[in-house]
Amino acid sequence: MTDITVTNWAGNITYAAKALHRPHSLPELRALVADSERLRVLGSGHSFNEIAEPGAEGVLLSLADLPPELDVDTAARTVRVGGGVRYAQLARQVHARGLALANMASLPHISVAGSVATGTHGSGAGNGPLASSVREVELVTADGSTVTVRRGEERFGGAVTSLGALGVVTALALDLEPAYEVEQHVFTELPLEGLDAGAFEAVMTAAYSVSLFTDWRAPGFRQVWLKRRTDQPLPDCPYATPATEKMHPVPGMPAVNCTEQFGVPGPWHERLPHFRAEFTPSSGAELQSEYLMPRRHALDALRALDGIREVLAPVLQTCEIRLVAADDQWLSPSYGRDTVAAHFTWIEDSAAVLPVVRRLEQALAPFEARPHWGKVFTTPAAQLRALYPRLDDFRRLAETLDPAGKFRNAFVREVLTAAQ
Repeated sequence: MTDITVTNWAGNITYAAKALHRPHSLPELRALVADSERLRVLGSGHSFNEIAEPGAEGVLLSLADLPPELDVDTAARTVRVGGGVRYAQLARQVHARGLALANMASLPHISVAGSVATGTHGSGAGNGPLASSVREVELVTADGSTVTVRRGEERFGGAVTSLGALGVVTALALDLEPAYEVEQHVFTELPLEGLDAGAFEAVMTAAYSVSLFTDWRAPGFRQVWLKRRTDQPLPDCPYATPATEKMHPVPGMPAVNCTEQFGVPGPWHERLPHFRAEFTPSSGAELQSEYLMPRRHALDALRALDGIREVLAPVLQTCEIRLVAADDQWLSPSYGRDTVAAHFTWIEDSAAVLPVVRRLEQALAPFEARPHWGKVFTTPAAQLRALYPRLDDFRRLAETLDPAGKFRNAFVREVLTAAQ
C-alpha cells in the first residue's frame, strides 16, 4: 500500500485510488482481490486515458513485484509468461532459446498482459494484433479463484482483449516460431498525390512490417520504414527515396534511441520495434490517439486526413500508418476485418489536443473507425455498439465472471452500457 501520487507514463492521468498494492506472490494477490470491493490493474502505465482508473474508493494493483515467470517450451514452441512481464524481457528469453514472437509493438517497454488487453497490435499486412499469439489466459477472478480460458473455448474470443474487465491476468501462454532476423530499410518522401490503390498496397506489403510517417505539414509521408525478414524477398519502394541518414519517427528528434537501420540485419526483437529496449524513447511529453479502420478504406481515410492537415499539424508530432491482419477477439479494433491503423502522437497539451481529436473523429467516422482502447479518444459509447458486433457477448461474459462489477470502473461501465 502507498500514499504517493500515481500517474501514467505520459503524466496526463493521475489515478484516484485509495491504495496501490504490489503483491509479491500469487496467494497474496488472490487475497487482495478477494478482499477488495473495486480494483483495477496498472500495467506499464502506457495508456493515455482512464482505462486503469479504479476510482477514489478503489484499489490500484501492480504486478511488477510478482516473480517474473517465463517458461519456454522449446518442443511445443510456446511460452508461459507472468502478468507483470514486459515485451523486452520476454523477447530476450525467447530468443535465447532459438524462438521468436511473430509480431511486436513499436515499444518493447510495455507489458504483455496490458498490451493484449487493450488491442495493441504492431504492424504487418499478414500479422494479427499481439493478442493473436495468445493461446491461453489465466485470470484471478473476483472471488480470488483462478480461471483459465484456452483457445478453442467459446468464451476465448472475449478473454484476451478484455479491457481488464474480467479479472487480473496472472499468466498468458503464447505461440512461438523459430527465431529469424530482420533488417530495416528507411525511405523518405512518399507522395500521397497520385498514390492509387495498387501503389498503396505495393508499398504496404513490400516487407514483413511497414510504417508510414508524416507530420501532415505537407501532403504525403516524410518517412517509410520497411522491416524485412531476411528469409523473405528484398523490399522495393520505387515511390520514395532511400534515406541517407538514420531517422526518428518524430521530425527533428535524434535517432540514437531508434533500432538499427540501413539494412543491417539483426535479431527480430531488435528490429521489429522502432525503439531500442535499453533506452526510453522519450520523456513521456506526449499524448497518443489511434483509429483502426477496414483496410478497404485506407486511401479514402488518408485523403480525409490530408483534408484536415491544417487542423492536425499544429498539435501533432507524428502520425504513423500501418496495416494489421484481422483477428477474432471480440473487442479487438481489428476484429473480423483486415485493418489500416492511423496513430497520432500529439503534443502534451490536452486542452489543445482534445478539440482536434474530436475533429479527427468526425473526419474518420465514415470509415468505421474504432479507437484504440488505451489512447485518447472521445467516441461516444453509443457509437461503439455499431462498431463492435460482439459487444453484447462480451458484456454477458463480464457479468458471468464478475457479477458484482469488481473490475468495472467508469471507463468499462460506459463501454458495457453501449452493449445494452
